[in-house]
Amino acid sequence: MDRLSLLDEATIAAFKASLRGELIRPGKAGYDEARKIYNGMIDRRPEFIARCVDAADVIAAVNFGRDHNLLVAVRGGGHNGAGLGTCDNGLVIDLSRMCGIQVDPVRQEVRVQGGCTWGDVDHATYPFGLAVPTGFISTTGVGGLTLGGGVGYLTRCFGLTIDNLLGVDMVLADGSFVSANAREHPDLFWAVRGGGGNFGVVTSFLFRGNPVGPAVYGGPIFWPLEHAGLVMRFWRDLILTAPGELNGWFGFHTVPPVDMFPQVHHLKKMAVITWCYTGDMEKAEQVFKPIREVAPAAMDFAGPIPLPALQSMFDGLYPSGLQWYWNADFVTHLTDEAVDAHFESANQLPSVHSTMHLYPINGAAHRVAKNDTAWSYREANFVQVIVGVDPDPANNPRTIAWSKEYWRKMHPYSAGGAYVNMMMDEGQERVQAAYRDNYARLAQVKAKYDPQNLFQVNQNIKPRY
Repeated sequence: MDRLSLLDEATIAAFKASLRGELIRPGKAGYDEARKIYNGMIDRRPEFIARCVDAADVIAAVNFGRDHNLLVAVRGGGHNGAGLGTCDNGLVIDLSRMCGIQVDPVRQEVRVQGGCTWGDVDHATYPFGLAVPTGFISTTGVGGLTLGGGVGYLTRCFGLTIDNLLGVDMVLADGSFVSANAREHPDLFWAVRGGGGNFGVVTSFLFRGNPVGPAVYGGPIFWPLEHAGLVMRFWRDLILTAPGELNGWFGFHTVPPVDMFPQVHHLKKMAVITWCYTGDMEKAEQVFKPIREVAPAAMDFAGPIPLPALQSMFDGLYPSGLQWYWNADFVTHLTDEAVDAHFESANQLPSVHSTMHLYPINGAAHRVAKNDTAWSYREANFVQVIVGVDPDPANNPRTIAWSKEYWRKMHPYSAGGAYVNMMMDEGQERVQAAYRDNYARLAQVKAKYDPQNLFQVNQNIKPRY
């Protein structure tokens, strides 16, 4: 018998009455808008969307989903590439209205509710001269990025987002509410630092704030594609040895035909490094002098900029609703042969939005041992992500094929596993490769806190007893 057929309207009405927030169902006003997520390629139709406003709502939703054997998905910012914040026919626990933030400037701590985006966090922390290491798009949800690890502009300086996580409040599969930190439920706290949404619904995060600003020295520098090999090798050697306050991620991009770029460069394929330097601003020009001398740049936008402006710089290029297909790997050694292989596929970028990025994850991120958190690849130097992106679903076959083929060529140069936040739904073998020798411990923690695998709409870790 279909699990939904067992639910009568009185039971559903009682659930709705238990919520301070909304219960949105198919056919009701706002349903189609509420079910949308960032990746327009994902088109799912949940039976229930519980738009929670507090932890009590989350408890009610978890209990309803468990008691009625529903498929349960948890949505924070809705940015997950594989669409793991939603589901067909089941229950979506939507945290988007839980977006409160408290900044303690004395303790330099930031309490962030589970529905916040990183733009919300930047807005709250910037006036206090503080920052939490985040990602690269400000509309990304705090919950998903943090639980998967968290790579961004401040990684080399302050570590991964999870390296700045002091604790979480969360609702477990049995409906109980717990705090997990270094003293309380330390096994659970270990697991949520990289283990994804497998262990419960995080209603709030407590982060360490780091002193940054008021300005950093950052922004993209573009080089013609004929200089790509030289620039990539220079960047690789520099970023592996540079002080932690210098970060920059490498990408291949097609220049968008928009006003901020000179028309002569529109639709040209280029190598791009987007920089973030948090050191002494009086030394910034000296730091960037050898960078600017490596090869003649086509466009140079690097300079003093508020960190929130840098972190939202690409929001307009990547609005919600585009069609995304991700492939990712960790890379320890970016060899000269790998650089050459990258160049072959970069010449074939299939659309303006399609790209390859290499994000540095050395520096401060290397100072944490591989078993100290669930994130295993502490010796890797880069996260590599290849994304086929286009506004038009008709172009999906082309962008997906390009992304898969590019990944197939590059995977032999990888460390084996991938960053879970940049994976599609690729099966258990790839999930286990992402965690390596941490997977068995994660499976035991899963068995303790979610023995029936209620939270399975994720890069799933199956309970192991």
